[in-house]
Amino acid sequence: MRKQFAVSTLLLFLTGLGFAQMGKTRPSPAASATCDLGNGQTIKTDYSSPRMKGRKIYGDLVPFGEVWRTGANDATTFVTSADVQVGGKNVPAGSYTIFTVPNPDKWTLIINKKTGEWGIPYKYESDELARADMRVSKLASPVEDFTISYEKSRHGCVMKIDWETTSAWVDITSK
Repeated sequence: MRKQFAVSTLLLFLTGLGFAQMGKTRPSPAASATCDLGNGQTIKTDYSSPRMKGRKIYGDLVPFGEVWRTGANDATTFVTSADVQVGGKNVPAGSYTIFTVPNPDKWTLIINKKTGEWGIPYKYESDELARADMRVSKLASPVEDFTISYEKSRHGCVMKIDWETTSAWVDITSK
């Protein structure tokens, strides 16, 4: 009877601990960005948004010239309901994962067919759909929260990635 009571108490404690952990917020909370391409067609990107917290980001925490998960936690998703061109590369409607290779003067956006992965280490070269060049500029003031956003353009959207003092962007057009 005592053994049963001890096991029951332990199970109750562990269950309570699990529920308590579920209520905690992640240091890099979930975020998303959407582009309306018109005619009911959209692009949606889900990512985790790390914080700068006084750290040097590009060239340090995020090394130059190496594949980066482009956010934190799970790999960043890119879902398009329309066939699009990303930086001039054809991307059929579907679900993808995106990664980037940051460099001081130019970034590379990687669109990968494999989905559901954690993010790093990157071992998905054989599943790549496309690599597109991204332009880079310095921001006037630091951005604390890693952010992916879309700005409407004449023929689609511009995907922007802003963090620390860097902005990287690529044109996305409807086909």
